[in-house]
Amino acid sequence: MAQIPDHEGSTVPISESSPTQPSSLARGPKMVAIGGGTGMPSLLRGLTHYTSNITAVVTVADDGGSSGRLRRGYGLLPPGDFRGNIAALSRDEELMTQLLQYRFGASVVDDNGADQELRGHAFGNLLLAALTGITGSFDEGLLAAQRVLAMRGRVVPSTLANVALVADILVGQSPQTAELQRISGESSITNAGGRIQRVALDPAAVRAYPPALKAIFQAQLILIGPGSLYTSILPNLLVPDLAQALLHARAPKIYICNLATQPGETDNYDVADHVSALLQHLPNNFLDVVLANDAVSTEPETVGNTVFVQITKPPMVRLVTADLVDESRPWRHDSAKLARAVMDLLPAANV
Repeated sequence: MAQIPDHEGSTVPISESSPTQPSSLARGPKMVAIGGGTGMPSLLRGLTHYTSNITAVVTVADDGGSSGRLRRGYGLLPPGDFRGNIAALSRDEELMTQLLQYRFGASVVDDNGADQELRGHAFGNLLLAALTGITGSFDEGLLAAQRVLAMRGRVVPSTLANVALVADILVGQSPQTAELQRISGESSITNAGGRIQRVALDPAAVRAYPPALKAIFQAQLILIGPGSLYTSILPNLLVPDLAQALLHARAPKIYICNLATQPGETDNYDVADHVSALLQHLPNNFLDVVLANDAVSTEPETVGNTVFVQITKPPMVRLVTADLVDESRPWRHDSAKLARAVMDLLPAANV
């Protein structure tokens, strides 16, 4: 396992200063972030203040909403999980987020008053679909987006294979009456109303995207999460040769635990439960550290229905905690706090 600074269970101050000039960012540490969904952009947004050598490895298992329609209609890899991460790495991140996340509404109609096919599509998904058509492949379309949007890093798929996520879920009102059901499709899993036991890819024997493997072996720090445990993070780790790359990579591997539980996915999970679920899907324990939040808001007006993940030390993995909360949205990570905590875990020899 890789060696990292030892400050277990404590919050260590990190310098507020960070490189901001492009030349300094280009010399920053090589980072790999693995995940997808809405959790990882907050991490990427913070890391761009320290380095532009960022590779985000993103799941391709999404099958709902605009992404699902483009996937079914055009055979396109689902662009939705790529969209927010691309925006987070773009130079004008605030404007790009608004643009790429813009969703065409039901008011879009043709001359006969019928809804057009644009309804419900996010502009970022259509942009990636267009770039795929222009370049001839999804991965080349991502490279084109990197140039067009002047990204401070890159976003790559974990695999180019057309995969579906399947889950074995205990469904029922009580442990005595619950039945194990197999649910297919990422968008159906969290709506099944049970407790997820295991997830898998269909087909299982898919190949990782080679640039993702190269980035993992060249990385100085590998970050897993934050994001939906079963539907954003694990679909990447279930790609067999990507899992093997993580096992053999020299860089420290850090799992960033979510701040809050996710209904239908991680109800009542504590930190140790998250780690246990993660590791039971992998052949070996590849993690060096779990980074978790230790600042839990108790104000009803700010918490709402949020259920915070409780800190419990997982076996065989070091636990590091820090204040990672976005005070305006306490169910989300604060980008600056999270990036500082991550940089503090970078081995001194690699800085």
